Amino acid sequence: MSSVPVARASRGGRPPSLVTRRRVRGIAGLVIGVGGFLLVWTLLSALIFGPFTLPPPSRIGSVMWEIVRSGQFIHHFVPTILRLAYGFGLALLIGFPVGYLMGTSRWWRAFFHDMTIVAGSIPGITYAVLALVVFGIKILGPILSVGLVSMPYVAINVAEGLDSVDHRLVQMSDAYGRRRASIVRNVLIPSVAPFAFAGVRLSFALAWKVEQLTEVFGSSSGVGFQIRHEFEDFSIPGMLAWVLLFVIFMILVERFVLAKLERYLFRWRLEDRP
Repeated sequence: MSSVPVARASRGGRPPSLVTRRRVRGIAGLVIGVGGFLLVWTLLSALIFGPFTLPPPSRIGSVMWEIVRSGQFIHHFVPTILRLAYGFGLALLIGFPVGYLMGTSRWWRAFFHDMTIVAGSIPGITYAVLALVVFGIKILGPILSVGLVSMPYVAINVAEGLDSVDHRLVQMSDAYGRRRASIVRNVLIPSVAPFAFAGVRLSFALAWKVEQLTEVFGSSSGVGFQIRHEFEDFSIPGMLAWVLLFVIFMILVERFVLAKLERYLFRWRLEDRP
């Protein structure tokens, strides 16, 4: 009896060749995108704005390397990340309970709805200016700014996730005598998790922008402080170098931490995709 060779499926049920092709396409897209961006930047610097107004990527790259090599980046980077982490943690600490109350009670939804909408509609620059006026250059200002601008998106997404729960599953669980803790763990959390994670990713994208803005307006350390310092010295290469260093780090966090965490937590959904 002849045996037919069968390709071994990779994790998730996909053939290795399909996984490899998708990875190659993803890497190729990333390289083409970055290369195209650098090419357009170089052309704009050489043909339109000039190297003084818009320094070329090579010039910015050398300044970035000097900032990293001298240790300035770590010195100012650590305070920025700590403020961002504290503020984002505050947003999660407040946003999840508020979202849970909004999603499970009409009274609490009516109580919190307008406040969360208003808090999410206020521009980030308003929080930055208020933090400077109220708290000066203290660490509490950036933390509260990040927390206030991020919290509404977490709360609203958690509430929407609870609204999307199939109540027939809850009723069936009650009919079979399942405990409340079991219903929360096996029905509510899996239903709410995709919405909550989407809110976390969106609020994180807004949080680090507001963090930088707050540091630019009122801080004595951090990446935003260095951006303002370079701006006051009319150093365009220095200002762009600090901005790009922080942006690159945030992109790496988004791509290699949040995206991978999302794929791991919701791998049961990815396995069902063609």
